Amino acid sequence: MAGPLGPNGGGMLRVVDYLIQAQDGFECYRDAHMVKLDTRGGGSPASSFIYLGRAMATILRSRIDGSLAGLHVNMAERLSVLRKGILVMFARSLGIPAVLHLHAAQMESYYRTASAPTRLFTRSIFRMTTHNIVLGDNSRRFLIDVIGISPDKVSIVINGVPGPANLPESRPDRPRKRVLFLGNLSDRKGPADLLQAVADPRFDPETMEVFIVGGGDVEKYRRLSDRLGLQRLVSFLGWVDQAKAAEVLRSADVMILPSYDEGLPLVVLEALANGIPTICTPVGEIPTVLQNRVDTLFVKPGDIQAIADNLIDALTDGELRRSLVKNGRKAYENRFSLAKFSSSVAAIHAKHFKLSH
Repeated sequence: MAGPLGPNGGGMLRVVDYLIQAQDGFECYRDAHMVKLDTRGGGSPASSFIYLGRAMATILRSRIDGSLAGLHVNMAERLSVLRKGILVMFARSLGIPAVLHLHAAQMESYYRTASAPTRLFTRSIFRMTTHNIVLGDNSRRFLIDVIGISPDKVSIVINGVPGPANLPESRPDRPRKRVLFLGNLSDRKGPADLLQAVADPRFDPETMEVFIVGGGDVEKYRRLSDRLGLQRLVSFLGWVDQAKAAEVLRSADVMILPSYDEGLPLVVLEALANGIPTICTPVGEIPTVLQNRVDTLFVKPGDIQAIADNLIDALTDGELRRSLVKNGRKAYENRFSLAKFSSSVAAIHAKHFKLSH
């Protein structure tokens, strides 16, 4: 399971972790099992190629000793295309089946604005893979119509996450309602928009608190928060591990992700699984699987007033909150459970890595 590990891993790392956690429940992993292969490291983009070289050496050793059944490559856009493309080419040159799992939110826009050599390289990688996994209809259409991949080489697998067997009957009654942002702190994720929205005078630090959790340029957004006078309202927790992230999420009254670009973010699905009313933007594959004011609340990217208004609704409208919790949990159970997700991936592994059924 090739991809970035550590703080740079983001959603791709969590996907790998969740699949590895679930693998014991499937027959195809009886004689083969998933292991992590770091292709990124935690340093600069340039230093990531050291990790790529190590990953290639691991693949070569495993190919020589006969222990490698196949390679599952998790890819985003930009430099990830180059690193993972080299890895796919290397694996295929050794006769190793390679499944490419596309998580990129911006792959199509990246591809259309890339240079001609970059577009040629990208097309070559997708066509070289044994099979391609995408998050939804938009990405599948891109691979088939733009890249020219045969439809039988593309499978839609909707992300899935673990969740509690049942929701708690009641939530803690705290004097301050808790709003959570959980994600890498970059402009693409919209934390600046959230900070400007909660500077609205309707938000009282006596009755509400905002937790901003994630790595990235934390100090940049902390300075913005201070300039907006939000010291009593907003707390920055920085990067946290998976266990701590799950704990913080369960404690939230509202989860918000006002991104400009996404694929199908795991944090939104995790909030639905835990019965947390969720505010997000209808970008990427999100609007193909969720509905505004049914199982989530949609705001347009960059619409600060709408963020503030929807936060007020989610925090104060009891009937709306109950509806979002009920419908969000139903959507999770029907479409986004880890069992459904891991079962779909296991079937692809069994077929293309020739594992026992």
